[in-house]
Amino acid sequence: MSRTVFCQNLKKDAEGLRFQLYPGEVGKRIFDNISQEAWTLWQKKQTMLINEHKMNMMNPNDRAILEKQMIDYLFEGIEPKIEGYVPEKK
Repeated sequence: MSRTVFCQNLKKDAEGLRFQLYPGEVGKRIFDNISQEAWTLWQKKQTMLINEHKMNMMNPNDRAILEKQMIDYLFEGIEPKIEGYVPEKK
């Protein structure tokens, strides 16, 4: 059975995540307030960011940068800067 959340990113009721995908308090906040649709959109942007900036997820600094970009995107609506990428208008 799916659960519904009011997605803070999409500003609408939508299907929530099935389980907490990210650890800690940030993960709980995402689970409670972000839809599966918004999370999927973030994952695509995350992949582009990691590839463009040649991030190493074993490097704590790279992980911290990516986490900040994730919070900014999911909760503040701030698009990450990805060279050559133009986001669709909502």
